[in-house]
Amino acid sequence: MKLLDEKKLNQLVNDLSIKYFSKPFKDKVYYNKRLRTTGGRYIPSKRIIELNPKYAIETDEDEVVGIIKHELCHYHLHMEGKGYKHGDADFKRLLKKTGSPRHCKALPSSKRQIKHIYICKDCSHVYKRQRRVDLKKYRCGKCGGKLTTGD
Repeated sequence: MKLLDEKKLNQLVNDLSIKYFSKPFKDKVYYNKRLRTTGGRYIPSKRIIELNPKYAIETDEDEVVGIIKHELCHYHLHMEGKGYKHGDADFKRLLKKTGSPRHCKALPSSKRQIKHIYICKDCSHVYKRQRRVDLKKYRCGKCGGKLTTGD
């Protein structure tokens, strides 16, 4: 999928809102390129939905529609004065009813890079880390044994 301009994006969100929630979306939706770990967010104080443009570029249309439906669940519950947060029963119920995902998939470009491997001398447990670990300071979390580099 490609990035939509602001007008088309608002139209898409309104269409999805009417289709799945039988209510119009009366506020604004924007792309926010500063979002990193999430597909989108709803800001209750401003009544704005922000979407991560990377998801529109790197994933398929179904994933983007799922993210929009998820944020619309927050929006409509907030507008009705019901529980719109992730832990609320109303929110979980509406997610299930509309077939919206609870979480979005990880971006293909954001896969974790493992740079360091450490192995416990005693129990041979393997630790995969992005950052270096001070071997004098840290021990195995399972048995308390010394760690060595697995290079």
